[in-house]
Parts: sequence; structure tokens; C-alpha cells
Amino acid sequence: MLRHIRSDIQAVFDNDPAARSRMEVVLTYSGLHAIWAHRIAHGFYTRGWFAIARGISQFSRFMTGIEIHPGARIGNRLFIDHGMGVVIGETCEIGDDVVIYQGVTLGGTGKEKGKRHPTIGNNVVIASGAKVLGSFSVGDNSNIGANSVVLSPVPENSTVVGIPGRIVKRNGERVGDRLDHTKLPDPVVEMLRKMQKEIHDLKHEVQDLRAQAGKLQEKEPVLEGESVK
Repeated sequence: MLRHIRSDIQAVFDNDPAARSRMEVVLTYSGLHAIWAHRIAHGFYTRGWFAIARGISQFSRFMTGIEIHPGARIGNRLFIDHGMGVVIGETCEIGDDVVIYQGVTLGGTGKEKGKRHPTIGNNVVIASGAKVLGSFSVGDNSNIGANSVVLSPVPENSTVVGIPGRIVKRNGERVGDRLDHTKLPDPVVEMLRKMQKEIHDLKHEVQDLRAQAGKLQEKEPVLEGESVK
């Protein structure tokens, strides 16, 4: 348990440049408190003491704004930044060195039984407001963009953005800091830019055709007996 506590604290320093001292981290980081409460609740849950486990998780939710079902399995060095509104479902599995920002939901899509929540690999970053819904895997070293809605499996080393989530980068070199989730490409914006360029080009073609038509009219000879208007 002491080893987990130390690694959880170190994860904060590794991922949050605002962290200044261990005292500050231990006393004020709600994401850290939620993880520690979950470890206790999960211990009761695995022993069949479900009511106590849920009681601990609900108290943690009240205190931190982060809801982690006691049945969820969490790996080492998870970092929940800010964390308000984060929801992690019962059958969710999270690997090592994962970063989750505020407003993230790792949930299910219905009332199905058994495994119904996602499995998150190692070194995954899930940005603010993202929703990962369903029983599938998000591969190692992947990034989920802010406010994305992911409904299908994500391969390793991928970047997913949009609604529904689309893979816009895979097995490519990582650009910049993995925590800089504000610079992820948006396929919808890229499509709109292409459409805008095509419209601009079409306008120029129409203008050129009108100019050519005007020149042709000026060059047409006036027949005898016709009046020029």
C-alpha cells in the first residue's frame, strides 16, 4: 500500500507542472484522494462487502466530485487532473501511467450484463469531456481528444478526435508533449477548410468565364439594320 501511495504522488509530479510540494499534493489533490479511496473500496468489493464498498465510493464522490465504481480495476500511477465530473464504470479496467482530465466518462451503452465498460491500455491520455462508451479496448500510447465520443476499439499508438471518435493518427511520431491535448487535429475542421477552398476556386472560375463571355460579346460584329442597345 505504501508503494502505491508513493507512486501515486510521483505521478502527480510527473504530469502536473503546478505541483510544488508533497504536502500540497497530499492535502489538496482531489484526484489523488479519489484514487486512494477507490483502493480501499475495491478491497472491500473483491471480498464481497459490496455495501461498504459502495458507501466508500459514494462518500468519495461527494468529497471529490469523482465517481469510481469500487469494481473498477485501476493500474499504477493513474493521474486524474482536476477530476470534477469524472465517471469510471464497474467493469472498467485502466492500465499503468494513464492520465484522465475533468469530465471524462468511461461508461457503458446499455443494460447488458458482464463486461460492459472499456479497457484502457498503458500510457493513454483522455482529454477533458471525452466519453469512452462500451466494452472495447483503447490501445497503449493512445490519445483521446477533448469532447470526443469513442464507441469502437482504438488501436495502439492512435489519436482519436470527434463525434463519433475518428482515428486521425496511428503509429506516427508523437509531436510535442503527450499532455498537450489542445493541438490534436480535427477532421471536421479539415473537411470544412477543403470545402471552403473549393468554393473559393469555383468563384474564381465563374468570374473568369463571365469575363471571357463579356469579351466575346464585345468582339461580335453588328449586322446591318440592327440597333445597338
